[in-house]
Order: sequence, then C-alpha cells, then structure tokens
Amino acid sequence: MGERTDISDLLAFIGREGNWGERLQDVVAEHIVPALEEFEIDFDDLADLLGEQWPGVLWGCGFEDFLGQHYEDGNIVDLYLKRRGWKETALNRAYFEALRDTPISLYEVSDVQPGSSMVLRDLLSDDEPVMVREKSATHTLKQWDRIAVRVVPERDHHVISGALLPYSADATDFLFSGLRDGLKLKKREALRLSKEQLKGCAPIFTAAWLFTEIAHALTPVQPQFSNSDGDDVVFHDLRFPLASGVTQKALAERLDKVKGFVPEGPKFWNWLATRKPQGRKATASTMLETEMDGTTVLGSLELKGRTLLVSVNSAQRAAMVESLITKAAGALLKRPLTEIRTVDQMMAEQDSDEPQEAADEIPPEIARQLMQDHLDRHYRETLDAPIPALGGKSPRKAVQSAAGREKVIDWLKMLENRSAAHGEGPIAGYDFGWMWVELGLQKYRR
Repeated sequence: MGERTDISDLLAFIGREGNWGERLQDVVAEHIVPALEEFEIDFDDLADLLGEQWPGVLWGCGFEDFLGQHYEDGNIVDLYLKRRGWKETALNRAYFEALRDTPISLYEVSDVQPGSSMVLRDLLSDDEPVMVREKSATHTLKQWDRIAVRVVPERDHHVISGALLPYSADATDFLFSGLRDGLKLKKREALRLSKEQLKGCAPIFTAAWLFTEIAHALTPVQPQFSNSDGDDVVFHDLRFPLASGVTQKALAERLDKVKGFVPEGPKFWNWLATRKPQGRKATASTMLETEMDGTTVLGSLELKGRTLLVSVNSAQRAAMVESLITKAAGALLKRPLTEIRTVDQMMAEQDSDEPQEAADEIPPEIARQLMQDHLDRHYRETLDAPIPALGGKSPRKAVQSAAGREKVIDWLKMLENRSAAHGEGPIAGYDFGWMWVELGLQKYRR
C-alpha cells in the first residue's frame, strides 16, 4: 500500500475480532476463486504461472474491497478506528477512511513523470482527469497504459492504492463485457457507472484480469503479421545467379522495362504496386508494410556482383516477382535459390550481437536522428494508408466520422503506448504530437 501505510495492526485486529477474518477470506475468494476453478489450478500455482508479485496483489484487491464492505454489525474500518485508531497516525486514519469509501475503476495513464506523478482518466465515468502523486509505479507505467486501481484523496492531492492491475486490451474487453452482464446493461449503452455500482463490481475487475492473464500464460498468443494483400508475412530472399557472360548492364536494361520496377540507382529497384492500396477487411493481425509516396512497396531488387538479390515478405509475392523477372530476363538469369525466414527468425537476427556491434559504430546522436527521420517518413505515409484497425480506412479518412474518430484516437494511443514500451532510445522517445495535430485531434490527447 505504499511506504506511508502500515496495515499490520489492522490485519492483526481483523484476525482476532470475531468472524471478521472469515469475512475477509470470503471476499478474497470471490475475487480469485472463479478463475482458479475455471482453469483448475491452485492459488499456490499463481506465483510460478504469473510471477511472484501477483498473488499478493490479487489478495490486496480482495482486501481493499473488504475494507468497504458493510455488514449488519458494521464496517471493519469503522470498528478498527473506533477501538484502535489511537495507535495510528492521523495520515493513516485518513487513508483507511478514504480507501473504505473509494471504489476501484479502470484508468488511462498519461503525462507520466517518473518518480513523481501521473495523470489518470477514469474510463468508466465522465470525471475530469486527476493528477496523482506516485513514485514506484511511475517508473514502469507508460503513456496510455490502462490500470485498475483505487484513486484515493489524501489531504490536498490524490494517491493510488496498493493493489494495481495493469490491463491489456483483452482484459479491458473482458471487463467491459463482465460489467455489462453483471449490471444488465445493453451492449450499446455507455459504460458510465456510479460510485455504488463500481463498489459492487470490484470482484469483476480482479476476475477479468486474472482470467485473461491465466489464459495468456497457459496458451501464449503468438502475434500474427500480414502484408497489405492480407498474406501471412514470411520473408523470402531470392538469389538469381547471372548466366555465363551476362553483364549487369544487360540485365538492368531488361529490369528497367518491367512495369512496377522503379529504379533507385543503376543497381537497385523498388517493386511498387501498380495501384494504390485499397481498404481491406480488418483482421486481428498486425500489418507489416512499407510505402513510397502512398504506394505499397512490394519488394526490392539489387544487383550485387554476379547475383540479383530480391526481397519480398510473402510466398505469394515471391511467386509473382519470380514470374516477372523470369519473363523479363529470360536466359540472362539462372533459376533462383530462395531463403525463407519467419518474423521470429528475423527478430532473433536483429537481436544478435553482430548487428549491435555494427550499430555501435554510428554515433548515438546520428543514429537517433536517422531513426527520427525514418519514423517521420513512415508515419506521414501511414496517415494516408489503409489501417486494418480502422476498418481498412486511412486515418485521414476515418476521422471524418464520429465513430471513425474514436477509432483513430484509440489507434494513436496504441501507437504511443507501444512506442513507449521500448524503454529507452529513439523509438521510445518519439513524439507523436504532430500526428494528433495533423488529424485535428490534439484536444483529445489528454
């Protein structure tokens, strides 16, 4: 619960006062047991499955809920402060009382000041965002993270309670569905809950997080990647040996005549789509694609010595480009050798020591500027590209409707959140503010 609050005396009081200990166990069980029973695991298994810190946090979710429960013979906080409050500091007494009356809710994080503060916006009410003082959590939370926690007033500011659950997109969907079911709300009815409704739904918050995290731990979800054609991303590198006696110049003359092969010098071509990409049905996969002046780059070709190197990101494109090159070059090229790599293999190669050594040769300030310039170009092109998360519409087109605008806001927050999750470096430090301004959404960036 933070360095300022020692709950040991309160716990001792609960344990020796009548049936209050059993009531606490019952409330904690309401938060945790449904998920344990569903997945047929024991509480003791959670540390190995989710991490050592989470059993304590989950117990804390139930404990904080218990502090707000009212029974026929009263409330535990009232009883404790009446009998033993003289032992607590004024700050602790005020904190227990505030925690008793504060419901849990789901908050969106912004304006994180590590070691100092952050701003939280309640996603289940229309309340104004509130700045909270916080040291430890602000070192790990990033812009637009979502957390389930209690925001407790303390003197002239706010703090958060000790039981904090970081929410993924899946957990958020699970929570919203559970709240609608529990409160018998219609699907399209806005989730704007009263303080009393939130108090009664506290176990749903814990259960939504726990169901989702256990499911992910037992069956890790592998990210799916596709290109703008909807093909699964599998990188293909084709190596065409030049036939005996064939010069680079002779082959280049043939390649220059192929529609869609755009030269970027005497030995390099970008293979561009012959038409600008059209919107496609949104899928659960992440789109990996490169664009040039709003046109999709399907692949690249490069002459190196006695070899034509061709790189594409799907089996379908590999077959297409081989057909185009074979038809254009004829006997100038031999049959290609093809190397195939998955996204995981590519990422493993990028994480190896050799690329890092090469990167270290570039001064950090130059590397940062190069990355910033690349990201600027990439995201500027993205504003006019079809995005699966936006129903296949470009961000500029999607913001023209109210529903699309909400999707674009969520999409921008997702970009910022994923970027910030990189930790340190140019990607984590990239400023997306200009994109909000470009799309006329700067007032929603709070």
